Amino acid sequence: MIELCLGYPQPLVRAIGHPVSWIGAVIAGLDRTFNPPPSSAPLAGQARARVRLAGIIAVLIVLGIVGLIAFVAERALLRIPLGFFVTAAFASTLIAQRSLHRHVADVAAALETNSLDAGRAAVSHIVGRDTAALDEAGVARAAIESLAENFSDAVVAPVLWLALAGLPGIALYKAINTADSMIGHRTPRYEAFGWAAARLDDLVNLPASRLAALLLIAAALRRKTSARSAWRALRRDAPRHRSPNAGYPEAAMAGALGLSLAGPRGYGGVQVDDALMGDGRRDATAADIRRALSLYRTADAVLIVFIAIMAAILSAPM
Repeated sequence: MIELCLGYPQPLVRAIGHPVSWIGAVIAGLDRTFNPPPSSAPLAGQARARVRLAGIIAVLIVLGIVGLIAFVAERALLRIPLGFFVTAAFASTLIAQRSLHRHVADVAAALETNSLDAGRAAVSHIVGRDTAALDEAGVARAAIESLAENFSDAVVAPVLWLALAGLPGIALYKAINTADSMIGHRTPRYEAFGWAAARLDDLVNLPASRLAALLLIAAALRRKTSARSAWRALRRDAPRHRSPNAGYPEAAMAGALGLSLAGPRGYGGVQVDDALMGDGRRDATAADIRRALSLYRTADAVLIVFIAIMAAILSAPM
């Protein structure tokens, strides 16, 4: 609720940065130290194994630093007056309900002003694909796909690990997620070094991606969206996505809105032929982004209520 109402203030970002940027600085330093520049020939055999081992060690160092700081901070904060609320405020910096909504809404606003170039620029801040050649429907689909995937990665997963393991849980999750976003790429430089980060990110996001899809289906029970179509798309399409996790919220979102998401996309000039999520329209619009944001808000409200109920049950006297 703190993050939903306040977000992370921009003056604070300018003054001290953001906890994720601090984690990113550690990862970048380890990348420079442990990951050699790629040679013209692809790594193989023992060289590949050495780089992969270096990547594993780098991830363990990041997790050790972040986990220790979070553990010590939580134990210290919970001993002071109102320490629970201070701890909650720290944890709120690692959830992104508000900023995710703002970034996706910016894409809709750009398209609503009939500015395709502005829409491409806005969506480039939240997706990794090539955006320069996207038409209006491609920009809208990219924004909706990012909203669905990041509902899992930036909202549901942090909240889930916070609920399960407190401040260390959410901090370790964000460290893994940040490592994956920085070094978990299938490129010559990172395919071996980022192997551990990518596999670990897949593992820790597995429960959240399924829960996020179920939350979107629950949200689709309201008017103008279809929970039945969301469930059908989830069961049929999610396992066919190239990601073991992203397909679940994307398929649920696509089915709920009557759209067809994912499919062929370009990354760094390379075409990726992914499966389609949903069997509806491909010609998404700014209005569909607004519908997706409305569905997202409802699903997020369901998550908040669910966490509140579980907290009440677990804290009730026996």
